[in-house]
Amino acid sequence: MKKINVALFIAMLGFFMFSCKKETTKSTYPYAISMTDVPGPYSAVNIDLQGVEITGGGGKTVVLNVHSGIYNLLNFSNGIDTLIATGTLEDASVEQIRLILGTNNTVVVNNVTYPLSTPSADQSGLKLQVHQTLSAGILYSVLLDFDANKSIVETGNGTYKLKPVIRTIEAPISGTIKGKITPVGTLAVVTVTSATNITYSTNVTTTGDFKILGLPAGIYSLTVTPALPLAPATKTNITVTTGVNTDIGTIIL
Repeated sequence: MKKINVALFIAMLGFFMFSCKKETTKSTYPYAISMTDVPGPYSAVNIDLQGVEITGGGGKTVVLNVHSGIYNLLNFSNGIDTLIATGTLEDASVEQIRLILGTNNTVVVNNVTYPLSTPSADQSGLKLQVHQTLSAGILYSVLLDFDANKSIVETGNGTYKLKPVIRTIEAPISGTIKGKITPVGTLAVVTVTSATNITYSTNVTTTGDFKILGLPAGIYSLTVTPALPLAPATKTNITVTTGVNTDIGTIIL
């Protein structure tokens, strides 16, 4: 299944730096959030981002200075990301990230633009539970990964709803699989599957490259599914290590 790994978004999208105020009696907790995306079966997925909030362990909410605007998630894939907000954290515990969306969300299908209704987001925002404990002086980053096929629901009569399915990727505790396929220019989806049958996927770029981010350490199998008449190709026993980009080389279709 094709996903929008919005990386939400994504993107990935970019680092949101949370630089904490220096106080003589308080520690500071640098923090970063990214969005990324993997193209799904759409020409564009436009998200109207209006706000980002962080809730700490004590229930205190920090409103960030957001770079509000329309973000096309399809611009952020295979490791590309973008900065969306900055702010200050004074709590070592992060329990929740909340994204507030406006009403100008759209999806483009076959060159036709359709509105994306977001009833839950309009009322209370998109709430992501993260449950992190930060260490003073260490930059911590999180990637928001949107699954497009699950997040966009076609309800019939040319109407679509945005019901975001987002996983949070914590960079310090995950790894990456990257590689390339040939012949270059082949349309293909790359899916990796863990030993516990959890799948992650991305699309191959026009240059034949692919990268799947945010993988917990472990052993994976990988399948490249190209457009017909080419047949799928599989690679097994790929070891993913925390903090490491595992390059599996070129897969010939």
